[in-house]
Amino acid sequence: DVNQPAEVFQPQAGIRFLSLDCRGHGETRPLGDVDQVAFDTFADDVIAFMDYLESPNAIIGGISMGAGVSLNLTIRYPLRVLGLILSRPAWLDQPLPANLWIMTEVARYIRQYGASVGLEHFKQAEAYQTILLEAPDVAKSLVGQFTHPRAEETVAKLERMPQDTPFTESVQLATINVPTLILANHIDPMHPYELAETLAQLIPAAQFRELTSKSVDKPQHTQDTREFIHEFLRQFVST
Repeated sequence: DVNQPAEVFQPQAGIRFLSLDCRGHGETRPLGDVDQVAFDTFADDVIAFMDYLESPNAIIGGISMGAGVSLNLTIRYPLRVLGLILSRPAWLDQPLPANLWIMTEVARYIRQYGASVGLEHFKQAEAYQTILLEAPDVAKSLVGQFTHPRAEETVAKLERMPQDTPFTESVQLATINVPTLILANHIDPMHPYELAETLAQLIPAAQFRELTSKSVDKPQHTQDTREFIHEFLRQFVST
C-alpha cells in the first residue's frame, strides 16, 4: 500500500515521490474480480496512474510484491521506465516459490477459521514458530496479515499473488537497459538474499547493495534503504 515505500523513502530535492494502493491493499475497495489480482494487472494500474498524471516515464520501484510489480512493468513497458529500484524481491519466474509458501498457509488459516481464530491456530504451527525464532520481524509481518481490518475480504491476494510471476522467462531480464538498484538482506526467509543476487546477475549493469536485516536492527534497515536509494537517484537529478 502507499505506506510501505513511504516508511523507507524520504523525498529529496528534484524527485517527486508518488505511491499507490494495489488492488486488495490499503484503501482500495472493493476487491473486484479476483482474476485481476495479478502482476500484469497491478503493473497496468501503475501505467494508468502515470497516464492520469500525464507522466510519460518515471523511476519505478517497490518492496517485495512491489518489486515484482516494478519488474513486470519494466519488462512490458520499457519506454515508461527511467530507472528501476527493487527492494527485497521475492519472485523470479516460477509460481509458488518455496519462500512464499507460508503466505498460502496464512490464506488457508484465514479461509478455514476466519482471521481472529485463524491467527491463534497459525501461531501454534511449526512453520510460524520457526520463522519467529529465526526472523521475528518477518513473523510480525505475517501476523499483520491476520490483524489487517480487511484480512478476510482480501484473502485472495495471499492465495493468488504467490502463484503468479512478474515475468515468465529469465532471459527477459536481459532486456532491462535502465539503471537498476537491487537491495536485499539476510535473515529474511520470505525475501531470500540469493534470489536478489540472481536478479543482480541477470539484469545488465544492476547495482546490488546489502541492507541490515529488519530482524537485527529495523531503524538501521530504514537508514540503509534511504541512503542507498538517495545515492542511486543522484544520477537522475540535475545539479
